[in-house]
Amino acid sequence: MKKVISTTNAPAAIGPYSQAIEVNGMLFISGQIPIDPATGEIVAGGITEQTTQSFKNIRAILTEAGYSFDNVVKTTVFLSDMADFAAMNAVYAQQFSGDFPARSAVAVKTLPKNVLVEVETIAAK
Repeated sequence: MKKVISTTNAPAAIGPYSQAIEVNGMLFISGQIPIDPATGEIVAGGITEQTTQSFKNIRAILTEAGYSFDNVVKTTVFLSDMADFAAMNAVYAQQFSGDFPARSAVAVKTLPKNVLVEVETIAAK
C-alpha cells in the first residue's frame, strides 16, 4: 500500500504530484529543486548553493519518512549545464557517508523555474 509523504520542511509540490511516495519499504522522492521552503523562493547563488538547497530539501523528506541518506540507493541529477558537474559533484559527495548510491547525471535544456539543478531520489529500508 502506498503512503504519501509530505513535510513543510521542503517545498510544497508545484504541480499534480507528491513530494514523495513510500511503498513496500521504498521511498520515491520527486525531483527537488533549490526552493527555500521558508520563503518559497529559489536560493541565491550559483550551482553550489542550489545543489546544497536541493539536498536540504531531500534530507527533510527523508527525515519525515524515517529514512536517511544511508538509505538512498539511486539518484538522478538534472543539470541545466554539464559544465556545472564538478561543482555539483563536490556538494553531492558531502551528502553521503560510506557507499555512494547509483547515480545518473544528465544535462537538460531547461529545468522548472530556470534553476540550475534538480535531484530525484530513491531510498530503501
